[in-house]
Amino acid sequence: MDDSASQPRVTLDIDNSHALIRFNRPAERNKLSIATLDELDAILTHCEDRVSLRALIFTGAENVFASGADIAELRSLTSEAARRFAERGQKLFSRIADSPILTIAAINGFCMGGGLDLALACRLRFAAVHATFAHPGATLGIITGWGGTQRLAALTGQTRALEMFFTARRVMSAEALAWGLVHRVCDSPLDDAVGEARRRLLQK
Repeated sequence: MDDSASQPRVTLDIDNSHALIRFNRPAERNKLSIATLDELDAILTHCEDRVSLRALIFTGAENVFASGADIAELRSLTSEAARRFAERGQKLFSRIADSPILTIAAINGFCMGGGLDLALACRLRFAAVHATFAHPGATLGIITGWGGTQRLAALTGQTRALEMFFTARRVMSAEALAWGLVHRVCDSPLDDAVGEARRRLLQK
C-alpha cells in the first residue's frame, strides 16, 4: 500500500553547517498547499532558533523542486480564505527573503508558480542543467500573489518578467542563467549548495 500520504510534505535534515529543507511529495508535483505551508512555517521557526546554522537549503524530490498552490484547494476557498492564504504565502516568503541566515534554492527540476516565487525569495539559486522555470498562471486565469511579480522583475528586468507572466513560457536553466534568474547551473545543485554552506562555516 502506498503510504506517501502519511509522510511529511516537507522534510528537514540538519548538518553542522546547514539545514536541508526538502519538498517531499513529487507525485503531487510538490504543491505548496495549505498543509505544506504549515509544515514549512514550523520548520523555519525551528531553524531560526539554531544559531550555528550558516545556510538554509531548499530543494525538491526526484525531478521537481516545487510547483505552486494546489489549484483544486484554491477553488474550494472562499474569497476571504483565499486572501488569507495569499497573505500567508507573502509573509512566509518575505521571512525567507529577510532571513539573517543564507538561503539557497537548490533547484533540481521543475520550478513553477509559487515554487519559483520561493526560489526567488532565496539569496542564491543553483539550478540543475535540466531545471525548468515558469509562471503558468496565465493559462489558469490567475497570477502569483507571493511576491514573485516584484522579485522576478528585479532580477530579470520588467520585459522578461512580463513575458514569463503573460505567456507562461517555460525557461530552461541556461536561459535562466543568462537572464540573471539563477546564479549557477551545475550537475548537482544540492552538492554545490552544501559546499557553499560548509565554506561559509569555515569562514566563521
